[in-house]
Amino acid sequence: MGSAKRTVLRSALKVFDLALVVGCFLVAAFVVAWPPGISTFEQFLSIRIKVGNFVIFAILLAVWNRVFEASGVYDSKRLDSLRDELANISKATLFATGIIYVISMVLRVALVTEAFTATFFATYVSVSVAGRTALRVILHGARARGRDLRYLLIVGTNPRALAFARSIEARPEWGYRIIGFLDRLHESTRREFERSGYQLLGEVVELPQLLRSRPIEEVVIFLPLKSHYHEAMEVARKCEEQGIPVKLSSRLFEMARTSAFAAEDLDGPLIAICGSREGWPAFAKRAFDVLVSAFLLTLLAPLLAVTAILVKATSPGPALFVQERLGLGKRRFRMYKFRTMVADAERRQRELESLNEASGPVFKIRRDPRVTPIGAILRKTSIDELPQLINVVKGDLSLVGPRPLPVRDYQGFDKDWHRRRFSVPPGITCLWQISGRSNISFDKWMELDAQYIDTWSLWLDVKILLKTIPAVLRRTGAA
Repeated sequence: MGSAKRTVLRSALKVFDLALVVGCFLVAAFVVAWPPGISTFEQFLSIRIKVGNFVIFAILLAVWNRVFEASGVYDSKRLDSLRDELANISKATLFATGIIYVISMVLRVALVTEAFTATFFATYVSVSVAGRTALRVILHGARARGRDLRYLLIVGTNPRALAFARSIEARPEWGYRIIGFLDRLHESTRREFERSGYQLLGEVVELPQLLRSRPIEEVVIFLPLKSHYHEAMEVARKCEEQGIPVKLSSRLFEMARTSAFAAEDLDGPLIAICGSREGWPAFAKRAFDVLVSAFLLTLLAPLLAVTAILVKATSPGPALFVQERLGLGKRRFRMYKFRTMVADAERRQRELESLNEASGPVFKIRRDPRVTPIGAILRKTSIDELPQLINVVKGDLSLVGPRPLPVRDYQGFDKDWHRRRFSVPPGITCLWQISGRSNISFDKWMELDAQYIDTWSLWLDVKILLKTIPAVLRRTGAA
């Protein structure tokens, strides 16, 4: 499970919790405040609700959600015990219920009595505890089998760093895989560290190179801040530049728990310094992607079938071209397109490198001899991109996001800020597509990707999608 899917899961939990509030509210009203003249539950549900009461209830739901977020209910619980997670939920529920009770008293909501509040609280806690326990069992089982893993780099080699690593490896259900350690060690201490069985990947100054070459999803800093403050902050800056979440272990921050993940046997909490986009906006983006892609795949099914037949009939080779691309967190995935070139196009690319007309590490030739006649039409109309809707449904791509690059192109990156594009899901279209595509330089392309990341909103996605249609029809920048 990638970070995009984890965001969807977190947002789905929020939806579930709010739906559970509504359900428990109805149950408490049904049990405690049964209206006269109502003989069945169906009649109870048919009672009309005044607009004013509906508005009040919507406000209470918003308060509930805010309390749960502030209480850390939706933070990562990988390193927490089940007891701690359930205690956290119970405390948040008690606090949120208390706030709702007070607000209801102030607004004089007759339904919310002491008996109603107690029934609501007991029902909510019971169902929520059962649901979270079941979810934990499912997730732990998946992580123990090697799924839903987060690749972790540890900066520092002191005893607390080693204790943290041992805790991680002793609990495969936490779902972390340690890439290795970074630190500056003398020869004697290096040999001592290597006897621990862990891999020292290099010194802290080598972090940028590692972030370029490894699929690192999180970095945890265990450097002593008193003597390595500037070094630790430089690590955080480098990671933030590439959109990689960073956490800091330090006793200086023992009072700050809001963004921490911590295990009972670790010496101090881990404080989030910078993280990735998550929550309701990311959930809305994913839901939008799936709904629109599923609709388009259904609507365009005849066109997809005809195109596949034409590609297959006009040149030897498969109808689909499948290529490894780099996605979120530099993870590789198989991207689908209709084949527009001869079957051995990738092998022949090495012979054509000297003819490359694009700036930067990407490869483009306006009159590429490998393109087939039907392929030229598909490229001009962008029909060759339509199979990527399957990637969107699978979760490899978003409808809108930085275009995923082939592994060959990524290896030519020479600026760290270019890699920030891997902090968000890649997409079928983005600002680059509607700004000239092949007509703009590589650096300008990367700047547009960074602009999209910094200014993202669901409305921006909609605007880009709407502008993509005329850009395709005008064949703006099509190779």
